[in-house]
Amino acid sequence: MADKPSFYITTPIYYVNAKPHLGTAYCTILCDVMARYKRACGYDVKFLTGLDEHGEKVQKAAEEHDMTPQQWCDSLAPDFHKIWETLEISNDDFIRTTEERQVKAVQYLWERMREAGYIYKGSYDGWYCVHEETYFTDTQVDKADEEHGTEGQHLCPDCQRPLQRVQEESWFFKLSEFQDRLLALYDEHPEFVMPDFRMNEVRTFVEGGLRDISVSRTSFDWGIPVPFDDGHVTYVWFDALLNYATAVGYGDPSMAEEYARRWPAQFHVVGKDIIRFHCVIWPAMLMALGEALPEHVFAHGFLMVRDEETGQTRKMSKSLGNAIAPQDVIDLLGVEGYRYYFMTDCVPGEDGGISYGRMEQVYNADLANSWGNLVSRTLNMSAKYFDGKTPELPAGWETLDNPLRSIADGLAERYGAAMDRVAYGVAKDEVMELVHAANHYIEDSAPWAIAKDEARADELVQVMANLLEAIRISAHLLTPFMPETSAEVLRRLSLEDEVETDDLLGICAWGGLKGGVPVTKGDALFPRLQSDDK
Repeated sequence: MADKPSFYITTPIYYVNAKPHLGTAYCTILCDVMARYKRACGYDVKFLTGLDEHGEKVQKAAEEHDMTPQQWCDSLAPDFHKIWETLEISNDDFIRTTEERQVKAVQYLWERMREAGYIYKGSYDGWYCVHEETYFTDTQVDKADEEHGTEGQHLCPDCQRPLQRVQEESWFFKLSEFQDRLLALYDEHPEFVMPDFRMNEVRTFVEGGLRDISVSRTSFDWGIPVPFDDGHVTYVWFDALLNYATAVGYGDPSMAEEYARRWPAQFHVVGKDIIRFHCVIWPAMLMALGEALPEHVFAHGFLMVRDEETGQTRKMSKSLGNAIAPQDVIDLLGVEGYRYYFMTDCVPGEDGGISYGRMEQVYNADLANSWGNLVSRTLNMSAKYFDGKTPELPAGWETLDNPLRSIADGLAERYGAAMDRVAYGVAKDEVMELVHAANHYIEDSAPWAIAKDEARADELVQVMANLLEAIRISAHLLTPFMPETSAEVLRRLSLEDEVETDDLLGICAWGGLKGGVPVTKGDALFPRLQSDDK
């Protein structure tokens, strides 16, 4: 794979204080779609996900379940493996911060930071939120209390949970020294934070001034020990952020070649609630270490539940009774429908309002009535009119003008431009334009009428070839969203050798259809949903 360019993409590592939910699945599929697209474009992809297993929050969750922290982590890890397998996630690696490779890398980080002079020992006296695993100043807390009308209660500015007063000896990272360098980074690389409106949020935060941050704890012991100071364990974010570098060999001499090839990452995909860690603290840490910075941090929005009657959206919550589990959606849409809905109907950088009604609407309109219907009708006609095969293709058939070829010309390039900026809905629209046009083409050309006239045999071949070629190209471009369905469509066209490609632009050029090969009609790809199915 050394001859292929590297493409390294990561999800955040997920907390093991609960089972995977709709939000973690959403983020992971976002990465999977990009990873599959880049593989099809000829990149040597490294796709990392994993679990964040240290910190006070994990320790408390374990205690509540009468387990040790390690037992608790071990009990939940299989749930993540299982749901990723179910959702067809193609990750190449799965890291857990309790693994030996992470322990070694974090302790190497500590030594490097000390050598570089960017850490010092002091004492911390301030507010801490266990749930957010974030420290807050008195000024931040007082301002939040005033804004929320909770003076004197001292609630977390982010999640409004009660704060703890923490007084303990700590090691500090000199984050305050990186304000100017970070602002220069944002100026020189405006694409570092995506979408661009998130960059404005990050810049404003840094312009407001940075303070040194505590990076060790002594009040509990569930963490990676600081190698040169007994009794101190690593603050969870100082540990967790390093996982992206650990997975490609940071601090491991035996993986020096891998690290040189893979680092920096091209994409960190994270939720909008943790962009300060990834766009401020993480690049500052890398600057302190003299390491290269990731190319993009893409922040996705939250999934909100839309009320079917009022249209209003609210956060998902068990207490509100509107929480939706991944399996609920799989039961309704199937895995491929699940992936398609969340990747194409929710704008990745914005909050998305979801509902069962909208899921059914998208599924029926795009998948059952359009894509599935096109495949079913066309393959049925090809099998019927050409003895169970695709038509024998005359030389030059692909050069003749027709409305489908006009749309297909440049389609892969337009699609790719959208995919590269994580505009998955735009990319989908490009493909569905061809799908919709092909359905109209069936009605306009009426192959069933042409088939009745032997004098029009050549015309029938051309019409069916155009339809089959539109399907072939659409299947390839829909692969990142619905890999199993696309593979099935290609197999029904006797194109098994095209299921995996590393030349998406080349393979989607008009004229790649095979003539005179068996066609399998098969069952409906997407049976239409009825309202009482949910």
